[in-house]
Order: sequence, then C-alpha cells, then structure tokens
Amino acid sequence: MNLSAPFIARPVATMLLSLAILLLGGVSFGLLPVSPLPNMDFPVITVQASLPGASPEIMASSVATPLERSLGSIAGISQMTSNSSQGSTRVVIQFDLDRDINAAAREVQAAINAARNLLPSGMRSMPTYRKINPSQAPIMVLSLTSDVLDKAELYDIGSTVLAQKLSQVSGVGEIQVGGSSLPAVRIELQPQQLEQYGVSLDEVRQTIANGNVRRPKGMVEDADRHWQVRANDQLHEAADYTPLIIRYQDGAALRLGDVAKVRDSVEDRYNSGFFNNEQAVLLIVNRQAGANIIETIEGIRRELPALQAIMPGSVDLNIAMDRSPVIRATLHEAERTLLIAVALVIVLVFLFLGSLRTALIPALAVPVSLVGTFAVMYLFGFSLNILSLMALILAAGLVVDDAIVVLENIARHIDDGMPPLKAAYVGTREVGFTLLSMNLSLVVVFVSILYMGGIVERLFREFSITLAAAILVSLLVSLTLTPMLCARWLKPHQPAQEGRLQRWSHQAHQWLLRHYDRSLSWALRHRRITLLSLLATIALNVVLYVQVPKTFLPQQDTGQLTGFIRGDDGLSFQVMQPKMEVFRKAVLADPAVESVAGFIGGQGGINNAFMIVRLKPLSERRISAQKVIERIRKNQPKVPGGRMFLMADQDLQFGGGRQSSSAYSYTLLASDLNDLRTWVPRVTQALSALPELTSIDANDGEGAQQISLKIDRDAAKRLGIDMSTVTTLLNNAFSQRQISTIYESLNQYQVVMEIDPSYAQYPEVLEQIHIITEDGRRVPLAAFARYERSLEEDRVSHDGQFAAENIDFDLAPDVSLDQATLAIERAVAAIGMPSEVQGRLGGTGSAFESTQQGQPLMILGALLLVYIVLGILYESYIHPLTILSTLPSAGVGALLAIILTGDQFSLISLLGLFLLIGVVKKNAILMIDLALQFERNDRLSPADSIHRACLLRFRPILMTTMAAILGALPLLLGGAEGAEMRQPLGLTIIGGLLLSQILTLYTTPVVYLYLDRLRHRFNSWRGVRTDAALENPL
Repeated sequence: MNLSAPFIARPVATMLLSLAILLLGGVSFGLLPVSPLPNMDFPVITVQASLPGASPEIMASSVATPLERSLGSIAGISQMTSNSSQGSTRVVIQFDLDRDINAAAREVQAAINAARNLLPSGMRSMPTYRKINPSQAPIMVLSLTSDVLDKAELYDIGSTVLAQKLSQVSGVGEIQVGGSSLPAVRIELQPQQLEQYGVSLDEVRQTIANGNVRRPKGMVEDADRHWQVRANDQLHEAADYTPLIIRYQDGAALRLGDVAKVRDSVEDRYNSGFFNNEQAVLLIVNRQAGANIIETIEGIRRELPALQAIMPGSVDLNIAMDRSPVIRATLHEAERTLLIAVALVIVLVFLFLGSLRTALIPALAVPVSLVGTFAVMYLFGFSLNILSLMALILAAGLVVDDAIVVLENIARHIDDGMPPLKAAYVGTREVGFTLLSMNLSLVVVFVSILYMGGIVERLFREFSITLAAAILVSLLVSLTLTPMLCARWLKPHQPAQEGRLQRWSHQAHQWLLRHYDRSLSWALRHRRITLLSLLATIALNVVLYVQVPKTFLPQQDTGQLTGFIRGDDGLSFQVMQPKMEVFRKAVLADPAVESVAGFIGGQGGINNAFMIVRLKPLSERRISAQKVIERIRKNQPKVPGGRMFLMADQDLQFGGGRQSSSAYSYTLLASDLNDLRTWVPRVTQALSALPELTSIDANDGEGAQQISLKIDRDAAKRLGIDMSTVTTLLNNAFSQRQISTIYESLNQYQVVMEIDPSYAQYPEVLEQIHIITEDGRRVPLAAFARYERSLEEDRVSHDGQFAAENIDFDLAPDVSLDQATLAIERAVAAIGMPSEVQGRLGGTGSAFESTQQGQPLMILGALLLVYIVLGILYESYIHPLTILSTLPSAGVGALLAIILTGDQFSLISLLGLFLLIGVVKKNAILMIDLALQFERNDRLSPADSIHRACLLRFRPILMTTMAAILGALPLLLGGAEGAEMRQPLGLTIIGGLLLSQILTLYTTPVVYLYLDRLRHRFNSWRGVRTDAALENPL
C-alpha cells in the first residue's frame, strides 16, 4: 500500500493541506508565551512569623518548632526547613512535584490555625503563608528615590499605590516591597526622665493604647433622620501623641513628651535600601505561572508613565532590573540560529544533488514541518523558550532527513530513466516503511523522557514533545507534500543538460562511493576485526562515562548577579552600613556593571545585605558573568568584619526557597544543637582547605553577642515582682514593640515604643531601668538581677525538625560538580564526623545527585523502548539488535568531544545522547530495510544484500548525517546570549555523529551478517524455516 499515492494524484488538495498547516502554526506562534526556560512549578509554600524583639533561639523554640510539628503532619512534604533570626521565623515547605499547590495551601492554613494555641501570646498577628516558585527569578525590580521624601513615605507610596496598580497588570504575580518599612509613630523613651517622674514603661504603653482608639460609636436617630456618631479618638501623627497625658503629678499634667521623644519614622529602623548611589525603596516584581515574561514587562512599562504622574513630583521611579532584554536577545539568537540551521541544510541538499530545483523541495518541506509544530506547542500550553527553540533548531536537521530520503530515492529512479510521476509513486512506496521505522523509533526516545519523572521530566518535557511533534509533522509532510512536489517539479533525466555543479556533485559522489565500496569489501572480509572495534567502543563508553567531568546544568549568563554581604556575628546595623557601602562601590566600579540595587537588614538579619547586580549587555562587556565575578573578587577591597559573595543568577534555581550565597551547599543535621555547634566549624575548616571549592560561607563564628540576665527569683518574689513583669518590661524597652494601630483610608500604621536608641547602645542601660511595683515602689533591675555578656547564634536553622546548618560554597574554576562532591565526601570522612551528625548536599548539588544516579537507567530504558518498537515493526528479535549496534560509537564520539574540549557532562549533554539514540540508528534502518527487500524480492544472499544496500543508501546516509550535523553546528558555534545552554547540546551531537558516521558504515553490515547467521542457527535448531520471503515488516 502506498500512502502517498492520493496526495501525488491530488496536488491542489496537498498544497491546501500544507497551507492549512502553515496557517495554524503561524497563528499559534503569535499566541505562544515567552519565557527563558519551560515553566517548572515547584510546589513550595513559605510560612512567615514575626515576634519583634525575640532572639533567634526564642523564635526557633517557641515559634518555629510548634509550627513545624503542626505542618509536619501534612501529606506529601518532601522537605521542610526553617530559619529563625532576630524577631523573625521563616518556614519553607517543599512538596512532592505532583502535589497540587492549592490543596497544599489549604492544609498549610489549617495547620497554622491548629498551632495557634502553641504560639507565644505576644504575637500581634498569626503567621502568614504564601505560595512561591523558587525556580523562577523576579522579572523586574523598580526603585523609588527622592531628595525630599524620606524612605518611610516612599515605602508607603510603593506598597499602597504602586504595588496595587502593578498587580493589576496581566501576568504580574507577587510584588515584594523592600528597602524600608511603613511609616510609624515611634515613641523613644528617655530612661532618666522615666526615673525622675517615676513612670513605668507599661504605664506609658497603656496611656498610648487608651489614647488612640478606633471603635464603632453607633448613631442617633429621630423619626425623620439619623446621625452617625464620630469622635476625635484616633491620633494620626507624632504631634498628636506628644501632648498625651500620662497622669497628673503634683497638680500638673505629666505628658508623653516629658518622658519620651515622639517622632514620625518607620516601623523597622533596621532596614535600608539603595539603588546605585542613592537610598531607595525597591519593588521586586514576580510573574504569574505560565505568564508571558515579555508581554508582562511591556505591560508594566506601559503603566510606568501613568504611575509617575500620580506620585509627588520629587519622587523618581526607575527600572533597577529588567530581564526582558537578555531574554529577548537569547530568543532572537536562538531564532537566528534556527534560520541558519535551515539555510545550511538546504545548501547541503543543493550541493549533494546539484540542482536548485531539487533543493527547493526540502526548502518548502522544512518550514512547513517546523511552523506546523507551533500549533502542537500551543495546544499543549508550551512557551517559546531556550529548550523549545533548541528542539526546533535540531528539528531542522532531523525533519529534512525524511524529505532527503524520499527525494533522494525518487531522484535515483529518475536518474535511471524513470519518468518523475512514476518515480514518485515507486520511490515513496519503497521508503514508506523506512520512514515509519525511522520516525517512530525516534519519537519513542523522546516519549521515554516523559516517564522519567522528577526534575528531568519537568525540565525536558517541552523539548521532548516539541521535537516529537516536529518529527511527526515531518513524517506527514514527507509522505504528502514532498512526493507531490517531486512528481510535479523534477524533470526527466537528461545527461546532456546537466549543469557543471550537477556533474561535479555526481563525480564527487561516485569517487566517494568507489572508495567506500573497496573499504566496505575489506571490512566484510575481516569481520572479526570490525566486530572487535565495535566491542571496543562498547567498553570505551563505560570508561569514558566514568571519567568525564559531570555537572548538573551549564552555568548560564543571564546578565544578572546576586550578591550577599555577611557581617561578623554580633555587628550592629550602624556598623554594617559603611561596610556594605564599600562593597557596593566596588561592584559598581566594575566596567561590566550597569546598576546595583539592594538592601541591608530586614528579614535577612541586621548584619546581612543583599544586592541585585545588573550587567551590561554581553555585546558590550565581552566577558561572561562568571569572569565578571572573578574580576570583582580580585579587585574588591578587604573589609574587616565583612565578606561579599557573588553568584551568577540562573533561570532555574534549586534552593527550595532558601536564601543562600551560592547555588551549592552542604547541610549538616543533628538532633542536638550542641553537636552541630561543635562540628560546623570543623567541617567548614575541612572544606575551606579543598582546592576544588571557593567562597565558603557558613555560620561558624562564635555567635552574636547577647546580654544574659540572671534573675534571683527569690529576691524578685520578696519585692513582689514576677517573671511576667520582667519580660514585659524588657519587651517594652528593647523590642520595637508595636503597641497601637493607626487606621487610615489606604493603609494601617503602627505606633512603636522602645527605649531611645541612643541609650540602648550599651548593656549598662539595664542599670537605668526600673520596675514600678503594684504598691508604687520603684525597684531597679539591679536589685534582683545581674547581667552577663555571652554569645548566641544570630540565626537558628532546622531541616526536617532537626537542627541544621548550611555551608554554602562555590566551585573553583574548571572544577566539575562531581569532582567537588567526591572531594567533600573524602574531606568529611577524614575528620571522623560522628553518626549523630549527618551531612548531605543541598540545593543544586542535591538535584545533581538525584539525577546522576538514574542516568544509566534512563538511557537503558530508552534503548529498551526503541528495541520494542523496532521489534514490532520488523517482526524480529534480531534486526533491532543490529540497528542498536550503531549507538556505542555515537556515545564514544560524544564523550570524547566533551573531554577533549574541556567541557562537562550535564543534563543538556544527556539530552544530546538521547538525540543520538534516535538519530544514529537511522543509518542502520536505511541499510537493513533495503537489504531485507533485496533478500525477499531479489533472492540475494545476506552478504550481497547488505553490501548492495550499503552502496545504494550511501548518499542518503551521508546527506541525513550531514544534515543533522549542520543543524547542530549553529548550536555549537554561537557565542551570543544563551550559548552556554546550546553549546553542550551541539557538541554532544556533532561529536557523536562524526564518529558514528565513520564506524557504522562498516560495523552495521558486519553485525547484520553475524546476527543473521545466529538467527539461522537458532531457527534451524527450532526447526523453523528462515526463508527471507517469509519475513515481511509492517
């Protein structure tokens, strides 16, 4: 049966079918969203809780622990970590990949409610949760600066106006506002005045709480109307609070202003943002899942003029970071690479066949196949990203194979004198089964990726389905459009009218064919030597795979860096600010840096800072982001008490929502916090000595300074003072306690009370604190308590409810992740860490380990599926083995290419191996399918059949292999944005194809003969006929 016959006979219908494919694909292309990588939604939820003034240890024990116990009962949690710092706890819950994030969020809220009674009573608000996707970086950062307004006012504008307006833009997800905090009225108590007037801190707190109220007052009415009752009970600004009367003393009013400074300020004074050389408030914009990044950013940009207009004229709104230029450049480069690949493939056909008319046929077939793929991508909800465009670039070299096989076979019949129309019928009938075998066995390779699960399936799902769709559309086009065009466009063979290029092409082919014929005859005479070379490549695959340096994903250059500045434990906010300024200026001074934005303090801790560094376009800076980091590290000044860590941002991140100073980390866990404190410095020291690692960052210091108050409970009891009174006193004095709320039309603001910061700089301030007992006596704290200076952790971390500490690190230049992992294992084993303390890789390292273990099984699974499909198609157990024998040489070629170029084997390289599994076996299918036809139809011997088949298929084999190489060549040679993701794939494919092309032309026929002899012996032993005429493939 000839499936192409109706399409050859009906050219109009065939052309309209192709036009329909083009129209569907073209419309779908305009509807596809744009993103750097496929949408990988990791189901992660963070729970945030705050208790101002609480130490990290108190936050960990009284907030983090009860939350973890309640949250730990939720099903489907793969990892749960927490980090507690001064007054703040953050719990990160990472669920299984197949967990529904919305259902998980409902269970998280229920768990928070269940833990309500276990949390401290002093918490003003319940913990809150939010759904995040740690694999997605922010798409834009906006900065607010002003020479007139203070940061509190800027923060208010950013949170109440800008964030609300921008959230309405299509595609915008969560917006985080940082760099300051909301405006607040701060009550800064003066210890000397409190002592002079005998006023307790709680008395002040109660005065403010009673003086600022906002409660319903009802209404009055008569028979005709009603009146709403209002009162001036709400105080709005500092000037309203200053005259509040605490009490009357000696006949005179004692007002708040007599014992405190009252000023308009901010809720949290330990939070400061910057943009370049100015103080700033930052708006960090994230996108919704699946949203088009380019369209979302364009929507934000359209809103900016209107937003600038509604703000005070003294406020400047700037774009501190915008990911769209790099994404645009990356995708444009990928699209340019795709066009180059298509052009190279068409030129190849032209050179091999020597006819422009002939070359135009695949020139039409390839675009139809590729454009038609966009329709499938749209139906599956895919996006235009680096991986899906890489699939299309490779498809350019693969889909043309089908057109080449059909075209070359038809052209061969025309050269033998057959009319074009008849040649089209005969040629497509002869290769129909070959096309089916080639494409189905290729598709099944990529379908197998969908069943691997985990990160690999999530990452390569779009790539696999896109490439499979392109192959299937190509199969349709090669059986419809290509033979019809051959029948209508190709001319009968007339040797006298051949052009110079056609003659040159024909002569070159005959010269190659003669040499191949002689060398093939030698290989068939020396079968054992040829077979030994195949066995050697199989063994070499194992050796090279063990030796090749391995990593997870190639290091991307997204045009953006993230910087973390760590201050020594116990450093104050005031001391950290000038240190951060030194680092900021050092980064901004680098010629490759365009802008720097970030903040110090906040949830990261008062002695930590965070920076977003935007680099100039790659065409301007000429060096990679990693080289920029190395240059900044080399030139940065030494800052006592501070360290800066820089890392290149990646489109795909595996930190699980944990903020770290590097993509790699080593986590230590212990049930006893003391064990952890003992071994973290030792492990850190051991890792710091490794030449494979750099930029070691761990919380291994002596700890933050703290004042330990030793209370004599007996003495306190005799004075009528209990522990609750002492705790309340200290909370009122030193924790920035929010004691009242100011309700406005657009937002709510807090009244914050604390001891004047100018007094609270030294522990001696405790000697000036007094407690007013119930009988009115003033009792100094020193009467029943003494204080000691001690050290405490400035942050406490948990992992799976165990005490945990992360040691972040980076890789030294030219060191692979597997080499670093092995070095870490050896270093930890050498120091003899006890079993009570466990260590494991985290972040990207953890993802690397999980995929590394399953890679051989993934490859074997794909081979098994290909064997099953080929066995079904050929109704044979033997012939699929012959076809699969082509693969070892491709593996050796790919691994050798990686090693010789100093590259590393990554998931992208693994993807290249899967492609090779599908591509390389095409050569064997072309040979074996024709050899079987000769055995069935012409009654030739197996040796004569395979020899003749190899010679007749020599030109299409060369053309299809060269087409695949030229399709991958732009991936390898491109050096613009996104090249670091494309180059490993191109290198793997080209290396594998070059070596396999040389070897399989000789090993495949030899294996065919050996397995054919084995088949005959096996069937003879079973008493089964082995007549080739009985073997009919589907």
